[in-house]
Amino acid sequence: MRELVRLRMRPSRDGKSFVYFLDYMDENGKQQRISLGHADKRKAEREQAHKERQLRMGVIAPCSMRLNEFVEDSLRRTGNQIRESTQIEYRSIMEHFIEVVGDIDYSCVKQEHGELFIRASLDRGDSAGTTAKKIRHLKRLFQLAVEREQLEANPFRHLRQPKVPKKKVRVYSVDECERILRSARKNQNEDILQWDLLITTALITGMRKSEMLNLVWGDIDFEARTVEVQPNADTEEIWKWLVKDTDRRTLGLTDDVLSLLADLQSRRLEGYPYVFVPPCRYDHIQQRRREDKWTYADSRLKVINNFTSQFNKILKGAGIGTGTFHDLRSTALTNWFAMGLREYEVMRLAGHAKFETTHRFYLAVADDLVDRSRQASEAAIGPSLARAPTWPGNDRRPTNTSARWPHT
Repeated sequence: MRELVRLRMRPSRDGKSFVYFLDYMDENGKQQRISLGHADKRKAEREQAHKERQLRMGVIAPCSMRLNEFVEDSLRRTGNQIRESTQIEYRSIMEHFIEVVGDIDYSCVKQEHGELFIRASLDRGDSAGTTAKKIRHLKRLFQLAVEREQLEANPFRHLRQPKVPKKKVRVYSVDECERILRSARKNQNEDILQWDLLITTALITGMRKSEMLNLVWGDIDFEARTVEVQPNADTEEIWKWLVKDTDRRTLGLTDDVLSLLADLQSRRLEGYPYVFVPPCRYDHIQQRRREDKWTYADSRLKVINNFTSQFNKILKGAGIGTGTFHDLRSTALTNWFAMGLREYEVMRLAGHAKFETTHRFYLAVADDLVDRSRQASEAAIGPSLARAPTWPGNDRRPTNTSARWPHT
């Protein structure tokens, strides 16, 4: 049976003792917290049981919440365990869900509401991938309610997401990488991002864009020839940033990259914290921090202005029509597989939380192996297959190229 009243404890203001308090939902569906004013566990448990009986007898009806209240309650409970940008995404998806089904009681949501939402999302022009992502987020919200004993079961547990065709992994060829680097080296100066070094580091380490843009010099060990991908605490010189999926990982650096990094560090002022953030941009961000206009989401999205358009300009200069900066990471991961690293090893180096994500890159290399095996087979037995076929009743190759195999 679902527990309606939670017994909790918290320290007193002086930090020398603690008191018990009760958490429960009132008749208006609002979360309530009552301090019991003492630290007697047995007495607190009796008071918890008494409040529980009151709720179940209807003295205080345990009302639920509307969907807009439900999502806020869930995000409040989750706190900083998810990114600020993810919280915004949850709210946006719930707003769309409410537009479709109404701001109903969250405990009244059923599978048919999810099916209705899928149709509405696709009808308004959302792709199958976007719609599937929305359903995953909604499922997660209601699953958290189950884990928190707010619901008996997830209403979307049997809801099927739209089928999404798997995207082919984009990998830059060796020639493309060389052209990208040549294009990036043009018009380099100290006031802009060191694109050639950033691209080279991405190809060597497979790091994500936000991981490199938030890299500080203390993360690089020149003697061990490694770089540590780890979260940054909020200090006067460094802004807060967290690593996606995993807490930290260590990656190797080549001697050439280390030499380029050492040269870059020698051109920075002593004590300058960030590896890739240009000084002028760093000063601008610091000013925004002092004005309290810098958020955690900005550490992922706004470290470098117009990042994508700048990289697209580099691609254009390299004569490459399609591609993204993230494809450099894909190239690194597939190269690791091509060089014989195992899936678990690549998963650790890439910082993936799910094996399925790593497996996509393994399959990309496997597809390449299929092409190479075909070429090897053609080289080995191609001449034999090139001989004229033996036709029934005729030992010569037909002179008419449109001739077909005769019917029997």
